[in-house]
Amino acid sequence: MLTTILIVATVITIILLIAFYKSVLRLAGIIFIPEDKIGLVTKKFVLFGRYKELPEGRIIAINGEAGFQAKTLAPGMYFGKWLWQYEIKLQNLTVIPTGMIGLLLAKDGAELEIGHILARKVECDSFQDAEAFIRNKGRKGRQSAVITSGSYRINTFLFNIEITPMITIPENTLGIVTTLDGMAIEDGQIAGKMVTDHNNFQDADAFLQHQGNKGLQQQVILAGSYNFNPWFVKVEQRYMTEIPIGSVGVVISYVGTEGEDLSGEEFKHGNIVAKGHKGVWAEPLGPGKYPINSHVMRVELVPTTNLVLNWASARTESHQLDKHLSTITVRSKDGFPFNLDVSQIIHIPTNEAPKVIARFGNMNNLVSQVLEPTIGNYFRNSAQDADVISFLTLRKERQESAKEHIGKVLEEYNVFGVDTLIGDIVPPESLMRTLTDRKLAEEQKITYETQKLAQETRQALEKETAIAEIQAEVVKADQGVLIAERIADASVKKANGEADSVRLQSTAEADRLKMIAAAEAEKVKLLADAEAEKIKLMAIAEAEKISKTGKAEAEKVLALGKSSAESYELAVAAMGGDNFTQLKITEAIGKQKIKIMPDILISGTGGEGPNGPISGLLGLKLMNELSRKNEEEKGN
Repeated sequence: MLTTILIVATVITIILLIAFYKSVLRLAGIIFIPEDKIGLVTKKFVLFGRYKELPEGRIIAINGEAGFQAKTLAPGMYFGKWLWQYEIKLQNLTVIPTGMIGLLLAKDGAELEIGHILARKVECDSFQDAEAFIRNKGRKGRQSAVITSGSYRINTFLFNIEITPMITIPENTLGIVTTLDGMAIEDGQIAGKMVTDHNNFQDADAFLQHQGNKGLQQQVILAGSYNFNPWFVKVEQRYMTEIPIGSVGVVISYVGTEGEDLSGEEFKHGNIVAKGHKGVWAEPLGPGKYPINSHVMRVELVPTTNLVLNWASARTESHQLDKHLSTITVRSKDGFPFNLDVSQIIHIPTNEAPKVIARFGNMNNLVSQVLEPTIGNYFRNSAQDADVISFLTLRKERQESAKEHIGKVLEEYNVFGVDTLIGDIVPPESLMRTLTDRKLAEEQKITYETQKLAQETRQALEKETAIAEIQAEVVKADQGVLIAERIADASVKKANGEADSVRLQSTAEADRLKMIAAAEAEKVKLLADAEAEKIKLMAIAEAEKISKTGKAEAEKVLALGKSSAESYELAVAAMGGDNFTQLKITEAIGKQKIKIMPDILISGTGGEGPNGPISGLLGLKLMNELSRKNEEEKGN
């Protein structure tokens, strides 16, 4: 029974120890720190020793005083940390992710120097050794040093940690830096002096140790990622300065030392200095991209190709230098105002570009201060010396004169005038109408004179033509006489020759005709014989045909007669002779349409009484009318 109780008690004790081992260990003054933690120690009191209380103004104990202890507990097991004297707080490790940095603000340490906003770096194992930080006179406040990505055992009793992203500068851009701590900028300068060995402002302490100035910096940073302390620097991103092909960039620097003037004694319009000095640099930048700090330098683009400027309201070049130029209005000698467009071509050599910028500051000033007044005044003065008509007619000469005059003026400003071109000239409408009428009248006059001259020429031509034609007739007549004489001689000779020829031909023709007549007679005789024979044969054939045809017809008639006779005999026998005769008479009357009764019967009484002869005459008249009417109907 006792054994059982002991076993149960032992088991319960073990269970309680397992469940509350930390508390048990803590009561025993034992503390265990895991691998991913640190122990922040707070000492509650001090019974013995020299350092019992913290000095005034201090919050971190480095000599065993009561309070927050500078020394932390790394992972492991510690003894003698009694519960009633020490409070142990487990704190996570400080982790700085990739692409981030840690900024630290110290709550304890020496007072920050007057005029500084950042505490200088001291040796303290990247702020993991708080005791070393205080002993090495680390100062309160924002720290100049940062911690990069990684895990750190930072005593948060002493330091507050702020995590912030790194600064990234994209391609084709640059970063203009302004520092927030350092020495004051020297008098007469707008930016801090150049300082080296500070790793592009990432090592603030190195910059400050080299007496770097506070404020705008001359140096810029290029594309990349940087561990900048935002309490130390501010970065402004800008695009690189691009100088296109066909242009150069003249640099005007606002920082640097005063350099020797390289422009020469004849140039009195500003200093031109070597690269790196304050002023206009003598060596311009060629086409390309440059990391120019636009706060301390300015780059003026100067075209080195031929540049066209238009004094025309409706036309502007792509460079926009002539966007404020407009058509020039002038007044002629005879008081007419008119407009004209002008184009000026200029060229600025590369080695003259710095002088142009030193004199005018930029290309727009060159146009407004030199080109615009020079060209405008030249043409206004030129127009006042001539009337509109002569100005129009002598345009080529005036263009050459303008080129020469303006070229000489531009040479004084280190600009080469390539050409001056006069464009549209717009005279007053009233004058143009007058000129048009005058021109039309002149043209008509020329036309009339031309027509008159043409008529006179035509008359002279016709006269000469007539003379030539008469001359030809005379020559023709003379030649005709000669020709007639020769023709007559030839005719005589021809007649004699023809007579002889006819005589010979007649004899030959007579013989030929005789032979032809004999042949023809023989031919006719043969044809007559053949025709007679033909007729004879045809007569014999026809007679034979008629004979046979008559014989056949006779036989036919005989047969028909016999048949009719036999028919009549049979009819007579059947009908009787008188009846047959009456039948035939009736058939004949019917076939021949013989009228047995007259259409009108006219009768009389032998001429006696009132109706005798008269009624006969009336009947005869009626017959005639009926006959006429029947004939008309037949005719219709």
